[in-house]
Amino acid sequence: MEEHNSSELEFGKISPYQPRQFVPCDVDLSDVGQVAAMYNNLYERDITSVEQLESFLLDRSELEAVLGQHEAILYIRMTCQTDDPVRANEYKKYVEIILPVIKPLADKLDRKYLNDSKSFPLDKKRYEVYDRNTKADIELFRKENVPLQTEEELLSQEYQTVCGAMMVNFQGQERTMAQMWKFLEQTDRSVRESAWKAAADRRLQDVERLDGILDKMLESRKQIAVNAGCDNYRDYKFHEYHRFDYTVDDCKRYHDAIEKFAMPVRADIYKQRKSQMNLSSLRPWDLDVDPQGREPLEPFETIDDYIARTKQVFSRLDPELGDQFQEMIDLGLLDLASRKGKAPGGYQENLWEARKPFIFGNVVGTDYDLRLIMHEGGHAFHSLACADESLLSYRDPPIEFCEVASMSMELFASPHLGLFYNELDAKRSYRLHLESIIRRLPWIATIDAFQHWLYENANHTSSQRRRAWLQIHNRFGGGLINWSGLELQQEYLWHRQSHIFKTPLYYIEYGIAQLGALGLWLQSRQDVSGALSNYRKALTLGGSRRLPELFAAAGLKFDFSEKTIAQLVDAIGQELAQPQ
Repeated sequence: MEEHNSSELEFGKISPYQPRQFVPCDVDLSDVGQVAAMYNNLYERDITSVEQLESFLLDRSELEAVLGQHEAILYIRMTCQTDDPVRANEYKKYVEIILPVIKPLADKLDRKYLNDSKSFPLDKKRYEVYDRNTKADIELFRKENVPLQTEEELLSQEYQTVCGAMMVNFQGQERTMAQMWKFLEQTDRSVRESAWKAAADRRLQDVERLDGILDKMLESRKQIAVNAGCDNYRDYKFHEYHRFDYTVDDCKRYHDAIEKFAMPVRADIYKQRKSQMNLSSLRPWDLDVDPQGREPLEPFETIDDYIARTKQVFSRLDPELGDQFQEMIDLGLLDLASRKGKAPGGYQENLWEARKPFIFGNVVGTDYDLRLIMHEGGHAFHSLACADESLLSYRDPPIEFCEVASMSMELFASPHLGLFYNELDAKRSYRLHLESIIRRLPWIATIDAFQHWLYENANHTSSQRRRAWLQIHNRFGGGLINWSGLELQQEYLWHRQSHIFKTPLYYIEYGIAQLGALGLWLQSRQDVSGALSNYRKALTLGGSRRLPELFAAAGLKFDFSEKTIAQLVDAIGQELAQPQ
């Protein structure tokens, strides 16, 4: 597939959002002494008034935005080409040399702020969330955890390098894992089977290495929790993620509700698929092909075409969104095509000083690619919506609402799929999207439940881990598929879920946010402009308010109880029951 832009990203043309007031323009961010000096400058500052305390916070935000953007660029460049040793070493040096110095200095600034705010209290409502999060960070910080966290970052980089190097020789060509996905949509079952097995067998070649990486991570994470005085790493991470508005038990009730309400709908979808395909059982390579035998959806031929049509979708929703996406194109803030050496998956990263978003993807020309760009585009619009916020921490919303921004945009875009397809194919794509939500909800429960098990059973063996995975996977739908002869492949399915390695215990957010996105979808079916208005109003708040308040600003209730899940799953079920 033709590529829109190469991995040589030109970040030099990205300008700061506003002129620097504190950080010198000629500072060398790779010089640990210069970085430390700026933190110490802030720490040694005398605070004698409310105004000076607020100025301290603004200068700190500027410093951390400058450093955050520097780190983001190093990370982007590394993930865009994991087999480039120069990029890998630049990112590794930052993780090994700069971050370990920053973390204890940041803790000193947290403590200084809370101490000075006792003498010069700031507006209570404005700083409520900031104060709450700062107190939590102070409670968790331990200097002895810094080297352990550095080790974790380097192991995460190793995981991405291993995955980025996974190539499959198939039908006479070397292909990336993302490129192999297209073959699972082919109507020829023998091609699908060969493609699935080729990709799965390639993953099995790195089983021991990936399992070893996780073992090292789990050991570090267990010690981090012990050092911080937590019972286990899961409880530590809940605190670090600032999950103040829901509990571990709420997550487990979510698992139960998904099993009760989403699983039957998913089973019906699979039953219908099996009947339409005239199969006695479904195999893993039968899940993405059209069950009626129609050729795969082909929404675009080139990356340039993909980007241009996506811009039209955003413009139809709101001209301002179209303009914002065009600016990202103009600034080269997209790297979308799949290629050898590129890290797997997709993400949106913030360039904190410029207050601009960057989108990374592995696009290969499938219907799924439409979800990816709308999803990451929603994150980008979230970043831009709160760009005027002066405090960096408030430009970094809670993940549970970040994913509302992304998943809602996927659904908002559905009425405009005609920009990629004819009328019949647009309806087919929309149906696939709704079915994918029903399939995704149990997968979210699977990954979240598995991660809970990992940290509740900190001393488990590799074989115990595999058995636990199989039990949880079968609970949430794995048993609907015939895995005969593929038992080993099933045991290691979780290796492909990067969150387990890179962002531990980050996955329930998708489940919570999917419910919020479905709520906005229901709003949009009654009043499109009103739903978009609620959406954008909530996005402008960034992370300045508590999670329930962010949901309320979007006209939603922060709730992922059995009642809410039942209602939303039923709404999807009714939509899927409509004649095709």
